[in-house]
Amino acid sequence: MSAHKRIEEMYRDHEVKPYISPERDLESWLLEAKPVPKRNMVRLEEGLLPGDIILLWRINFGTFETTTPYSKYFEYMYGINGPAHMEQLLADGYAYMESAFDSLDHITSTAKKNILKAEGVAGLSKMKAADLDAALREHLTEDRLASYFSVRGYALTEKGRAALENHPEVIDKHPKKKM
Repeated sequence: MSAHKRIEEMYRDHEVKPYISPERDLESWLLEAKPVPKRNMVRLEEGLLPGDIILLWRINFGTFETTTPYSKYFEYMYGINGPAHMEQLLADGYAYMESAFDSLDHITSTAKKNILKAEGVAGLSKMKAADLDAALREHLTEDRLASYFSVRGYALTEKGRAALENHPEVIDKHPKKKM
């Protein structure tokens, strides 16, 4: 039986067929395949999949940004294409991309100092992170600041927070790191 037929058989009872990256080595994966659980491929009341809830949960930490790599578990455990689902969450109003000023917490103090130095601001050596942020707000516009760096954070909208709060069972089943 071909790899594609075996996968089709594996997922025949899933409401939504899991995403499989075209780069995945199907033959090797099928040797030890752990199928995406059926429960992760059932649409929730909002039309979202559990993987979407996990994306919202990750955004909620305030550390998910445009340069954050997508964990393989989005594909292998939740059956979604992380980047494509992020775009859909943004388009559907569950999350938004932060402005340059809102994304300042994603760049280093050195980068902030270099931006201010390029703008001709003096007295930077004694400035702490909060002082640097204030100086950036004082001396630059959003458009001007945006031209210096491309990383942007993601944040939840009220709709995204509501979807996350409506599905604690998804988060409860997700493996957590021990702190």
